[in-house]
Amino acid sequence: MSSYSFDIGDEDPRASDASHRMNRMYRWQRHVYDISRRYYLLGRDRMIGNLDPADGANVLEIGCGTGRNLLRAARRYPQARFFGIDVSTEMLASAMSAIARTDLAGRIRLAQADATFANPQLLFNVERFDAVVISYSLSMIPEWRQVLDGAVAQLKPGGRLHVVDFGDLERLPAIRAPLLRWLALFGVTPRDDLEPVLSARAVATGATLRVERPFRGYAQYAVLTLPGGSRTP
Repeated sequence: MSSYSFDIGDEDPRASDASHRMNRMYRWQRHVYDISRRYYLLGRDRMIGNLDPADGANVLEIGCGTGRNLLRAARRYPQARFFGIDVSTEMLASAMSAIARTDLAGRIRLAQADATFANPQLLFNVERFDAVVISYSLSMIPEWRQVLDGAVAQLKPGGRLHVVDFGDLERLPAIRAPLLRWLALFGVTPRDDLEPVLSARAVATGATLRVERPFRGYAQYAVLTLPGGSRTP
């Protein structure tokens, strides 16, 4: 059965505050989260389709929530192992329940942790990850740049960071203002400077970066690939 640990979240008071905040938000929402979010968290399946992990690869999702992405990826790529962290124990309860109802528990592991402070290598005893995924989480994390730095540090040579989140919505003027107001109610702030921030990380690490803006800029999808591997991004 999948498992998760509370070590990191309990040790740092800042992580504990974030956990309480997210638990308040998702205590009831988690029961309808996957049904409701399917209509506006766009681009997640495109990201999963592009993972294409090698045999024996280790894939980490930061902010795994209900485990929806982990389950879909594990079904699609039976040759890989998947790991997820989330700060909310409420969301992880949903994830564990969903995983337990499948035959994938042996290939998916969970841990409770704040992505800003966590060390997934220690949590899961994995030296480095072949891929790290961040799906619609950066827009809810105040220290999102720090999370990106940590994600890149978790990758092995040739590893890939996949990020999908809300875009700038500038090609959707009719919905931009009302959507931004609605997202703000849930503490969501689209990261309009995600591309330049990732570009700076790519330059610093010698990585390559590809950025797409699907759905007329509703979403932004970035893949950063570290040097040292034989696979293209």
